This record gives sequence, structure tokens and C-alpha cells, in this order.
Amino acid sequence: MSTKLMGEPASLSRGLQSTESSPLLVHSLSESSRSSVLSLAASDNYIFSGTQNQDISVWDKKTFRLKHTLRGHTGSVLALEFAKDKDWLLSSSGDSTIRVWCTKTLQPLYVIDPYMENCAGDLFSLAWSSALQTLYVGCQNTSLQWFNFLETVTSSDSSSIADNVPSSSSPGGAVTPLVQTRRVHKFFDSYPQHERKPADLNANNNATRHGRGTPDSDNISDSSSQTYNLSIPSVNVIDSAHYGYIYCMAILNHDGPAVQLATGSGDESVKLWDCSNVTPQLLHEFHCNQGAILTLVARDDTIYAGCQDGYVKVLDLETKTLVRTIIVHEGIDIISMTMLGTDLYTCSENGWVNRWSASFDCTASWKAHQGIALSSIVTSRARTGNNSGYYLLTGSNDDNIKVWEVRSPRTRPHPIDGDVGHSNRSCIGTGSIYDTMLYALTNFVSIPSVSSEFAHKEDCRQAAVWLKKCLGQLGAHTSLLPTGEGNNPIVLAKFEGSIGDKPKPRILFYGHYDVITAPPDGWDSDPFQLSGRNGYLYGRGVTDDKGPIIAIACAAANLLTRRALDVDLIFLIEGEAESGSTGFADTVRKHKSQIGNIDAILVSNSTWITDDRPCITYGLRGVIHCVVEISNDRPDLHSGIEGGAVAEPMIDMVKILSTLVDTQKQIQIPGFYDHVLPKTEEEEKSYQVISKVVHKSATLLESRWREPSLTVHSIEISGPKNATVIPGTVKAQLSVRIVPDQDLDTIVKLLCQYLQNSFDQLASPNLLTVHIEQTADWWLGKFDDRWFKCLESAVREQWGQEPLRIREGGSIPSVPYLEKEFGCHALHLPMGQSSDQAHLPNERISLLNLHKGMEVVERFLMQVAHQAE
Repeated sequence: MSTKLMGEPASLSRGLQSTESSPLLVHSLSESSRSSVLSLAASDNYIFSGTQNQDISVWDKKTFRLKHTLRGHTGSVLALEFAKDKDWLLSSSGDSTIRVWCTKTLQPLYVIDPYMENCAGDLFSLAWSSALQTLYVGCQNTSLQWFNFLETVTSSDSSSIADNVPSSSSPGGAVTPLVQTRRVHKFFDSYPQHERKPADLNANNNATRHGRGTPDSDNISDSSSQTYNLSIPSVNVIDSAHYGYIYCMAILNHDGPAVQLATGSGDESVKLWDCSNVTPQLLHEFHCNQGAILTLVARDDTIYAGCQDGYVKVLDLETKTLVRTIIVHEGIDIISMTMLGTDLYTCSENGWVNRWSASFDCTASWKAHQGIALSSIVTSRARTGNNSGYYLLTGSNDDNIKVWEVRSPRTRPHPIDGDVGHSNRSCIGTGSIYDTMLYALTNFVSIPSVSSEFAHKEDCRQAAVWLKKCLGQLGAHTSLLPTGEGNNPIVLAKFEGSIGDKPKPRILFYGHYDVITAPPDGWDSDPFQLSGRNGYLYGRGVTDDKGPIIAIACAAANLLTRRALDVDLIFLIEGEAESGSTGFADTVRKHKSQIGNIDAILVSNSTWITDDRPCITYGLRGVIHCVVEISNDRPDLHSGIEGGAVAEPMIDMVKILSTLVDTQKQIQIPGFYDHVLPKTEEEEKSYQVISKVVHKSATLLESRWREPSLTVHSIEISGPKNATVIPGTVKAQLSVRIVPDQDLDTIVKLLCQYLQNSFDQLASPNLLTVHIEQTADWWLGKFDDRWFKCLESAVREQWGQEPLRIREGGSIPSVPYLEKEFGCHALHLPMGQSSDQAHLPNERISLLNLHKGMEVVERFLMQVAHQAE
């Protein structure tokens, strides 16, 4: 077990507990033997506790007094299971035996030896199927074994055990002990050492009182009971069912006919078995990758797997997917779990118990024990008149069993919508995904992940770590991809859709977790503290690009929860987008096999053209960032002394820059416009429609979106920057925006050649240097692409109006790169409004846009899956 100290988890689960929400402690039961409580079970009348000192204590439910002590095991009682249909208590131990007790008479019935007996090791877990009348056993030697009480005992005895077993209600019936064949045990079937006899089944060394040969007369006060010996046959064994100890098991579909068994192991996996046939057949394996699986509970078609280091994996059986990850306490092992309705109770090694709602919120958290919370069950209270309810029982190595009064959670109906945007499959959660989205965004914005400032380098790394955990809790399989020394990592997360017979569409969502700097001047609130005012959320990154990232992640999580995610959604979130995407392309190329094949790329990193009309972006201009430097071999000079005597770099710079653009804003580089696509009639009509909506001329829109441009951003000089200095070095930063179908490399070459030719014509003794700092290609979407049609349809259905098809004058370098790298088309869904102030003070996003943006993505993903059928 882990010994890490308890810390605040980086959890998406909201803490909704209050001082009144923790259960009432009804009673404490203390083990007089001062022994750890390793296992618990309960019948209508009794509470059973399995202890480390080999005994099973029987407590009266009404009086909470010790009724009996069941003795017989010679090792710690590791698991207890109540078979209600038989009124049996099943117990397994470190002594490699299973015992069956009558819960009405508290008499022993059977001792069951596993196959290979002691070689099976500790028997960690039990599961009883009433439909199959079969007991399943999880063993230390990694085998899965089972005993069917309807099968024949030996080939010579054609009667079934069901015909021979004593009834729990009439244990005194005339029944003959069952004949069986089993291996001689070298200890329990041995003679006293001085007799020097080999062990055999007839030996009597007083060890037979443990149930190995004759009826057990020493385990309870009534010594007249008859115990029967049974053995698990070799055919009822799956060797190496796991690659680690089988710590826990759970039966699903108790009433049959398709009974399934879930097993959890130290190999970090949960396996699902079909038990319809004699031998369980492996149906699926969930790889949890979060340490050993120490405890399992199941409800309907959902398995909750409690892991080392404080994680609970929520697994869906219908779709064979990870639905959610709950972080209970990082670094604190989860030892036991139990459920009441949709409420999940987790018991941790630090003695704390937490209650989790169906929406994965923590609704109660309390210190239940001074030691490790080792075991737990929920059982109905003993009925006294009209007084009924439930108890939560928790056991610990502090030698105590605590009895807590708990209530069944209120159930709320799930809304069902028959359209393609919703699913009528069963749900886990009844809480709001919108609450989760807001809570996650609050935490995300609070991290000042400014990639352009070295002081925030660690903040960027923490943002990546947080986002990895966030997406993991929402149901994705996550990892961090290094992008080289000094660069921020990429977050890779995979939301895996339902497993079926056909290949699923695979959609890649690209975004970035880094933000631009946020000086406090001009802000009405802290830029790194999410605040809500008049329907808007304010904070750096809410619209560019943290809000859309969280919204789309919650869309995937909501579909997972509703068992409606039938595509794979892969998140590729970088941390250098605001600083040139350094290392992005090389890292993606290096890990391309890990990312896998991609059918379409989804981006959400821009805004509408208005505040009240949904849009789809179908085009981006490309960009070339260039630094032009002119210098001489002299130091900075005084203009009063050297003015007019030297060729000044500044004058050369002004001259060549002035040749780039004419008075009509036309770029003067020869061949520059050769491959600019002509405007189509359809495009002309589109600009006219948009012009009427936004009340801006179509010509202005065209110049922003579909025409190339050249901008001089700054001129820097060496020296003290006063009016008497002739700078020896002058640098100018300029950019060129390119459009379809201009070739990026060709334009770079033409630009460099033109600058050099212009400078050469000056016949200056100075030196010209042209440095291309960054480039990004243009991007143009495809209206006839089926994925584009799905997205446009999803926007139309969600907003109830036709979206505007718009282009952007800016550039997103990663979009055209990803298209080329994965050989598929990209789609761009803007979520923000035109007034969102991205990169400016008071950056904001509409709460309505965030909600509807999430719902649009849900509809889109479902339509993509439908198209693929």
C-alpha cells in the first residue's frame, strides 16, 4: 500500500459536502481479539466480520451484540460473500480454503479446497452467482477457479450436490457426507512425526478439526453439526487468468441467463468473463493503468474499479469503454468500495470514506477510522415496526466496525430525446455536465500558462499536467508528449468510442492550452480568475482556447456517460501555439503511430463574425513572418559628426520597405498574385449575404479574408534611441498573409529575392540579411466534404438557423500541417462571438455559446457515427 500523505486532488469532482451531509455514526463494534477487520457481509439478521486472526464474528443487527464466533479457518479471513438465495455465508482465507456456513443456524456446511490446494495461495476474493449456483474464487496464484453446486462430485456418484446438500432451513436432516476424491495434504492429513507414516486421508493428527477430514465440532457451540469436504476439480480452473493476484470480483446480471463476472487484479486490468457456459469465456479486458485493482463494484452495466493511488475507473460494459475517472485522494490507495443505489462509497487507506453521486460529485467525506479502512458493505437495517433504512458498515485495522446510517439517493428521470443529437441509452449520471464544464474551466483559467514568458514556463507545464488529469477524469486515455528541451509538452488524449464490429471514424481535435500575456491594465477582474457577469465568463483564455477545449471534452464525456460515443475522439493540445508552435510538427510526426489514423480534424480556435449568428469557418490565410536587417561594420555614430558622410542603414531600410506596396495596397513582388484563386459567383453571393448581416461592405470582407496582404510591424534600431544617433543596425519585422492557391515556399523565395534585388539597386556598402522566422500555410475547407456537412447540420439543428460560412484573416499553422500529415480534411467550429476580446483585456465567452458549442459537438459526433454506418 501507498504511504503518501493525503493531499488535495486535482479533481473535477465538485465538493458538495457539508457538515450535515456526512452520515450519522449509529454504533461501533469492537473486535475483542484486537484484530483487523478484513471483510464484511450481512444477512437479514446478522453482520459478519472476517478478521486477521482467523475468526468470523457474528453480530446481531438489532442489538449490535456479538452473537457467535465462527472458527475453523487457520488463516486470515480475506473475503466474505452472502448467498441470500441459500442463506449461506461463504468465506475464503489465507489458509487456501473456502468455507460455507448456514446463516440461520450458524452451523458449518462445507469446506471447499481449491485445485492444487495450498499452491493456490491466499484466496483473496469470492463471488456467488445464484442463477448458476456457482461460486467463483480469485487466487493468489493468478488462477480463477469455480465450484458449481449443481455438478456431479465424482464419476462414481451420479447424483448432484444439490440433491445431497443439507438445507439451511433444516440442517439436521439425515444426510450422508459426500464421497470425494482429493489430493492428500502433507500437513492436515499427516500422522504424528514419531509414527513415521506417510500422509493419507485417514490420518488424524487433531488437524482434522479444521474441516479437512471430519465434521468440525470446534467452531461454534453446537458440536453436533456435520461438515462436508468438497474440492474444486482441475477442469474448473483457468490458470493465469491475470498476470497478478486476483484481488476482487463482481457478478453482473445476477438473475441470468447471461451471467457475467468481472475480475480485478494486481496487473492493473479488469477482465470481463461470460459465465453462460461451464467455463468462463473472456469477453473483454480493460487496461486501467493506474496500479493494482483492489476493489470492484458493479451496478447495471457499469463497473467501478478502485485502484492504487486513489483513482476509481468507471467502465461501461455495453460499449467496452472507460467512462470517467474519479480522483479520490491522489497517492492514497482505495481498499474497498460499496454502493447504495447510484451512490458510491469509497474507503481509503488513510481511514477516510467518501460518497460520490451519480454525476461523480463528492457529496460527503469524513474520517471514519484511525487506521486503514479495509472493508465496507451497505446492508438494510433490521426492521423494527415501520422503521427501515440502510447501514453503511466499514471495517478497519483499528479493530473497529463502524455502523453509519445512510439513505438511498433520490433518483431523477433522464430526459430522452429521439433526435440524432441525443441518446436513449442508459445513463450513469443525473448531474449536470454543464456544472462539470464550468468547474473545470474555472480551474483551467486559474493557471497562467503564458508560453511567451519564461517566468511562466512552469505554469505551462502545470497546465499540461492538469489538462491531462482533467481529460483522464472525463474518460480519456491520456499522455504527455515531450516537444524538446525548453518547450511545453503536448497533451494527447483519446476518448474511445463503443467497440463494435466495424471500424469507427476517428476525429482529431486540435487546440492549445497556452495563452497570450495578460497585463492587469484594462481588466475589470483578475485575468486568471474566472468570473461571470451578465451571461459571460471573463478570463484569459476563455475563448482562445481553453473554453472550447473544455466544452468539447465535456461533449465527449457526456456521450460516454450516455453510451452514445460511437467514434474515437483524439485530443492533440499543444502549449506553444502563441509562441510559434515550436516542436509541434516534429513531435506529431514522431508519435504519429501512437496517435493513429485520422479521418477528419476538428478545430475551435476563432470567433463568429457577429454576436448573434452562428458561423462555420472554412478558410484561413497563411503567414510568413520575416525579419529584415541592414547593418554596417561601424558602431553607432553621432549624426552631428558623421551625418551625410556615411550610408545610413535606416535610410536603406526605409527605401526598400517603401517598394513593397504601392498606393493601391498592391504588393509589388513580381509573380506574387499569379496563383491567387479568382472569386467565384457562389462566393460573391456569400459575401453579399454576410455583408447584410454584419453591415460591412463585401469588399472589406474580401480584403480581410481572401486577398493577400503585407504588413510592416516594427522597426528596431541599435544604440540609445535618441535624436542624435545614427544606428549601425536596423531591423524591421514584417509579415505576408497568403491565400489559396499561393505556394508557401514560392512566396518565401519571391519575397527574399525581391528584398535582395531592391537592396542591390541601392548600391549600398551596408549588409542586408533576411531571416524567415515562421511560416504557416493557408487553409481552405471543402463544402462537399461529408464531415463538413455533418458539422453544418449540427450547428443548424442546435441553433435553429443556417450558419454563416466565414473565413478568417488570421492563421493557425497547425491546421494545414495536420491536414497534410494525416491526409484528411479539417473543420473549424468557432464558439466565441465577435466581441470576445481574444488577446485583449476583458477576454470573455458567452455562457450560452459555451453550452451550445458543447451540444453542437455532441450532435456532430453522433452524425459522423451515423454517416459511417
